[in-house]
Amino acid sequence: MPTERFQFTGEGGHQLAAALELPDGEPAAYALFAHCFTCGKDALAAKRIAVALATKGIAVLRFDFTGLGSSEGDFANSTFSSNVADLVRAADHLRQIRKAPSLLIGHSLGGAAILAAAGQIPEARAVVTIAAPSDPAHVTGLFKEHLDNIRAQGEVEVSLAGRPFRIRREFVDDVAEHELMKDITGLHKALLILQSPVDDTVGIDNATKIFVAAKHPKSFVSLDHADHLLTKPADALYAADVIAAWVSRYIDTAPPAKTMDLPEEPRKVVVQETRKSKFNQLITVGPHHLVADEPVAAGGEDAGPGPYDFLLAGLGACTSMTMRLYADRKSLPLDRVTVTLKHSKIYAKDCAECETREGMLDQIERDITIDGALDAEQRKKLMEIADKCPVHRTLTSEIRIVTKAVD
Repeated sequence: MPTERFQFTGEGGHQLAAALELPDGEPAAYALFAHCFTCGKDALAAKRIAVALATKGIAVLRFDFTGLGSSEGDFANSTFSSNVADLVRAADHLRQIRKAPSLLIGHSLGGAAILAAAGQIPEARAVVTIAAPSDPAHVTGLFKEHLDNIRAQGEVEVSLAGRPFRIRREFVDDVAEHELMKDITGLHKALLILQSPVDDTVGIDNATKIFVAAKHPKSFVSLDHADHLLTKPADALYAADVIAAWVSRYIDTAPPAKTMDLPEEPRKVVVQETRKSKFNQLITVGPHHLVADEPVAAGGEDAGPGPYDFLLAGLGACTSMTMRLYADRKSLPLDRVTVTLKHSKIYAKDCAECETREGMLDQIERDITIDGALDAEQRKKLMEIADKCPVHRTLTSEIRIVTKAVD
């Protein structure tokens, strides 16, 4: 899937680096994502959720706040209010170049910022918070031992997640003054709260306060066993799945209708690394999106079928479809076909009918179960038809694969 990178002008006049994760086709909707405190737009959770939502047709804009990632400016000069203003500017920019976001998503302090900004983005119809504090001042707990010095000296360098950041008195005062509960009670948009009960950074009591303060429609989903930053790929992908399913009740996530009926061309299969794990791949076939991976024993995370699984699936599907077409054309009482396949390596010398006599050979075992009130002759004919499916013929004929590098 394409990622469009650009800059826009933030509240402080600095150029902020942004990334717009796009579906392969026309987006069904646009979303704006606010990352966690001191994180960046390319934080694992932000990127994984954005990519996953793009596979479902939702384009997602994420950006680096002032002084973070590739954005200009000094982080020390930013405040919670300036972050909120930058979110509104990001929505304005998206409105100018594409379409205003109808979905707003915020992670951790970004969730609080999204709640604060939502009222200033009229096109937004749905809001999602992930591990968000009910009070922005909650973030000061990350450096509470420095608060007295910050107030006394005006600015102190603190270590957050192993990195140094300069925190100023203005930031501390700003988060203390912001009344987020007023923003939540006056939200007037659908709200989804995602929170882990074992989050030791932002406790689940924060989610309870947000939920109680918000008006309906509102929903709460527990991210069982997830950590605060959703570092496990499965947790981020689950969050994306939940968001996509939930938001479909409030915004139209169906792909835009085609404006004209053109002849359908052969569809290309595009396979691209997601970088979520060592072997994780995104497979795109027209409007369809699949995930490929390797089993844990092979060094993968088993997030999807492996390459040979897809090969067997293609043969099995083609076999069943071909038998169904024949049965329907001949009016045979075929109820259901089940094809079970297995791939293995065998010694060539053990295959009497094979031309190759030395080394190892690939072997595919295909077991076909035919349900229905068919006689012996009809079953025999269906089994013969199974070998005539196009994929079977391709696999058993000479294949030419043309590979070329694309600049």
